Amino acid sequence: MDSIDYQILQQIEKNAKITTKELARHVHLSAPAVAERIKKLEEQHVIKGYRTEFDLSQLDRGIVAIVLFKSSNCKKLAEFCYSHPDVLSCYRVAGEISYIVKIATSSIEKLEEFIDAAMPYGTPSTNIVLSGRENNVVSSKQTAHSN
Repeated sequence: MDSIDYQILQQIEKNAKITTKELARHVHLSAPAVAERIKKLEEQHVIKGYRTEFDLSQLDRGIVAIVLFKSSNCKKLAEFCYSHPDVLSCYRVAGEISYIVKIATSSIEKLEEFIDAAMPYGTPSTNIVLSGRENNVVSSKQTAHSN
């Protein structure tokens, strides 16, 4: 991958709905050349898909928590989390804890219900998210230094 590929990725990361024409203008290539690069990035699985970002509070899921589990039954905890509609992500990790689970729900009561239902599979430590931000994967540093 060269710096133009990183610039393309950076623009797509900012706005997955960007048109090929607009993207071509940003990277100073023709639209067909950009389309070919995108196709190659998809074929190489660098681009695995395109997603939408939602405002969880607008979907009545404004209570976000990170729950750390010391699990006594990892397989059952994973199955429980993967099937629970409020779980956004679930990571098996090495170390003192077994899983990190991110949940978004409508109320503290619903969060408590989740914790209670998960307790047979491990010991939770719940952290309510007050604020946060996710960083972009493709940084401007990578764009500048990838020649």
